[in-house]
Amino acid sequence: MSRLESQLTFLVEIDKLKNVIRRSLLTDGSRRENSAEHSWHLAVFAILLQEYAPAQLDIKRVLKMLLIHDVVEVDAGDTFAYDIGNLATQHEREQRAADRLFGLLPADQQRELRGLWEEFEQQSTTESKFANALDRLQPLLQNFHSGGQSWRDHSVTPEQVFERMRPIERGAPELWPLVLEIIHNASQRGLLKPSATPTLVR
Repeated sequence: MSRLESQLTFLVEIDKLKNVIRRSLLTDGSRRENSAEHSWHLAVFAILLQEYAPAQLDIKRVLKMLLIHDVVEVDAGDTFAYDIGNLATQHEREQRAADRLFGLLPADQQRELRGLWEEFEQQSTTESKFANALDRLQPLLQNFHSGGQSWRDHSVTPEQVFERMRPIERGAPELWPLVLEIIHNASQRGLLKPSATPTLVR
């Protein structure tokens, strides 16, 4: 394949991300979002909320990371945050998907995009920590504003949401009080299942 043919093959293949349906509903509750919509929304989050990053960062790198971080779901599918069974196999499924999908690209772009995807997964840089914080904040807002349907469908507790949101405390600590307030309000409104032994500390 020529370089252009390889690039176009990848671009056509990732169009399938539009068919990967996530558990989160749109904020109006009308339907579930797809993974391509999720990635676009996160990119806008990054543009608007970059001032809440704990240090100066390369926003272009964050945007690239967010736009490709879920590409592997073309093969691996979306893994629901509270599905213990699927979480156990997520890493292996996504690694295989990354091998195939990024492998469609010319070698230099394969290294760049695979590297960005791995950086996001490892959460070891300021950019990847901030990107992961936004990746947790977006569905939190969606779940809250759509009436918590996804939470209620799966009997999710405040403690589970609290632990799931931890990357926000590390990657965008200025937003952490907002997270605690949303979890508290969601609990008060009955959107989350009360825990028999609550341990959430506000």
